[in-house]
Amino acid sequence: MDKTKRMTELVVLLNEASRAYYQEAREIMSNFEYDRLYDELVALEAETGVVLAGSPTVNVGYEVVSELPKEEHDSPMLSLDKTKSVEALADWLGDKEGLLSWKLDGLTVVLTYENGELKKAVTRGNGVIGELVTNNAKMFKNLPFKIAYKGELVLRGEAVIKYSDFEKINAAIEDVDAKYKNPRNLCSGSIRQLSNEVTKQRNVNLYAFSLIKAEDAGLGNSREEEFKWLEAQGFSVVPYKKVTAATIADKVAEFAKEIIDFDIPSDGLVLTYEDIAYGIGLGATAKFPRHSIAFKWQDETGITHLKAIEWSPSRTGLINPVAIFEPVELEGTTVSRASVHNISIMEGLELGIGDEISVYKANMIIPQIADNFTRSGNVEIPKICPVCGGATEIRAVNGAKSLYCINEKCEAKQIKGFTHFVERNAMNIEGLSEETLEKFIQAGFLHTFADLFRLDRHKDAILSMRGFKDKTYENIITAVNDARNTTLPRLIYGLGIANIGAANAKVLCKHFGYDLDRIRHATAEELTQIEGFGDVIAKAYVEYFADEVNQEKLDDLLLELNIEKPEENNLQQSLDGVTVVITGSLELFENRNALKDEIEKRGGKVAGSVSSNTNYLINNDTQSSSSKNKKAKELGIPIVAEKEFVERFLG
Repeated sequence: MDKTKRMTELVVLLNEASRAYYQEAREIMSNFEYDRLYDELVALEAETGVVLAGSPTVNVGYEVVSELPKEEHDSPMLSLDKTKSVEALADWLGDKEGLLSWKLDGLTVVLTYENGELKKAVTRGNGVIGELVTNNAKMFKNLPFKIAYKGELVLRGEAVIKYSDFEKINAAIEDVDAKYKNPRNLCSGSIRQLSNEVTKQRNVNLYAFSLIKAEDAGLGNSREEEFKWLEAQGFSVVPYKKVTAATIADKVAEFAKEIIDFDIPSDGLVLTYEDIAYGIGLGATAKFPRHSIAFKWQDETGITHLKAIEWSPSRTGLINPVAIFEPVELEGTTVSRASVHNISIMEGLELGIGDEISVYKANMIIPQIADNFTRSGNVEIPKICPVCGGATEIRAVNGAKSLYCINEKCEAKQIKGFTHFVERNAMNIEGLSEETLEKFIQAGFLHTFADLFRLDRHKDAILSMRGFKDKTYENIITAVNDARNTTLPRLIYGLGIANIGAANAKVLCKHFGYDLDRIRHATAEELTQIEGFGDVIAKAYVEYFADEVNQEKLDDLLLELNIEKPEENNLQQSLDGVTVVITGSLELFENRNALKDEIEKRGGKVAGSVSSNTNYLINNDTQSSSSKNKKAKELGIPIVAEKEFVERFLG
């Protein structure tokens, strides 16, 4: 083997994969494959003593290509050396204490505060030059605008979008092709915007992981002390555990158990020396500092055989390949299927029925195919849609080949739309699962949303279907009739207009005085005057109602509905401009939603987490040590009991 030639191939492959992932929000290979090729390159460089120009083992960060202002870092931001061995972590730590923390998967940002206020924020960029994103950083959900410390403070943190927020953002996007691939890419794109309005809408959070400068702050030689000091200034810090060589294996195991419920994207752990001076004194290599090391999960792989490729259509026509394989035990659970994402990845793996494959869980969560040992490549790409039998075509989307059904009347495109329409926050029609809706569509009962309210015309046919008895039918019809009485926000949300979630629908209706005629004929200019409505949302909204077919379907639907008029709100807007967070159990209200409604009627806003924008935290246990109470105290936000808040603002 020509080792130099192989190294050249690896440099090109790895840089192309990095560029696709970090700059273009797409994936051309799995993380497993990237790590395998990267390790191969490292081994060849060590063996030959040659490091080629452009090698990813030397370069750090993404190439800066946006129109944002550029700025050079005071000191280069190096990446971390990594291991997948817990024993190697213990050996690295030796007889020292360390802090073991999550390695968050977002965008690294350097923040500088002066006189207690944020002066600038710069992305990591290529490690030497980053992009100035100060205005966007001011939109971070949990970043303090002002801090008590008045000296120059420089810190590094990871900006992230939580899985829960990522899922909400994607759920509001109708077009499957337009959905974001992962929280990391969404976060990077949200921060590297020329408009900070986008950043604000995306609920970006920042977690500090390194204090660079805070002269005269009176801090000692302890990393943990620095973390606690940053928390006292109002920053969220990356969750961590203190460890020694003797305890590190148990602590890694604890982190592993927490992965399933951890809401923040992470791709491993970071181990840092607790003794700051000791760590700094070790210096650095050309690429890695020696004070910290990254730990990547040792992916548990299983060997199995591919049984089939299932082609799964969506309501936009995209048909995704899903690998079905013999069940295999991974990370304590049995898995038997994994998304292959697109045709390009399927062809790259040269998948064939009966092939011996290895599978793993990416970051211990998502099943993926790691490798194909047989590579028979005998999977045929269907020429007809598995749902409607219509013709399919292969399209190149963002550099990757994907399969589409081109039949506009394909049932799969309808099923997802009906599922959204009947969900709890929309028309709230119980008993109509996706499976049931699919049966009704295939039987020809449903063509438009209005047909849901005419199911009684098909009583005999429904009762003759397998699994449908009198009681089942009666429950469905009762739920349908109950849903006839609805509100305008529920209806607008249920239509499935791109980017119009339940919250946006409420804001929209309120802005236009609950006048449906004004709502359906709103212009893009009018829509962008509403807080949270940008050009993208406005464009999609106007295009939806510009379609005469959509207008006709809505008119037909309105014949079946009774739109409840909103109660006239004559209440004094005593909470106008006030943001409140509710936590803990309530005594005067049935639940938090009931209290939230009363606050919103008076012009207030209820947020889910405490930040510098919060005015009050409502908690009947004002002295509790909960994270929200702690955060409120750090930011100087009043913590009030439910009764006190009601007397002051709702009485």
